[in-house]
Amino acid sequence: MKRLAILLLFSFVGILHSQHMDNDKLELIIKKNADTLNGIPGNWKFIYKETPMLCVTDKTNNRMRIISPITSSDNLDKDLLLDAMTANFHSALDVKYAITNKILWSVYIHPLKELTEEQVNSAISQVYYAARTFGSTFSSTELIFGAGNTKKKSKEAIPEEKIRKF
Repeated sequence: MKRLAILLLFSFVGILHSQHMDNDKLELIIKKNADTLNGIPGNWKFIYKETPMLCVTDKTNNRMRIISPITSSDNLDKDLLLDAMTANFHSALDVKYAITNKILWSVYIHPLKELTEEQVNSAISQVYYAARTFGSTFSSTELIFGAGNTKKKSKEAIPEEKIRKF
């Protein structure tokens, strides 16, 4: 009986803490962070610190993405691709570098309903930093996790046409 009471207590606390994020709440959080915001619920374009971003949700499948374009994949050589893949393991943390439709993106993907406001704020920041540091530290924050042998390049060492913004 005592175990059941403890289990019910923890279940109730979990229910109180769950965010149950939806498009309305997500839009309000993005508005707080963004310089500009356009679009419709579940499909927004916004600017954060002069960096273009998109947020796309899929309520049916409980998914959310915040993404930022970095460069055309045609601009990437083998070394940059290898550095981006290494960063996905070490320094990109919750954000990943990904290619689709010949564009390299900084990408944050998460279940929609389970998102918290803190996670959305962090996601926007990490997508921004991963896009801005592509070609140098390839990092989504100041923290670089376990990057023992990861080489850091100076941004000047990479030709500008390989990292230009859209």
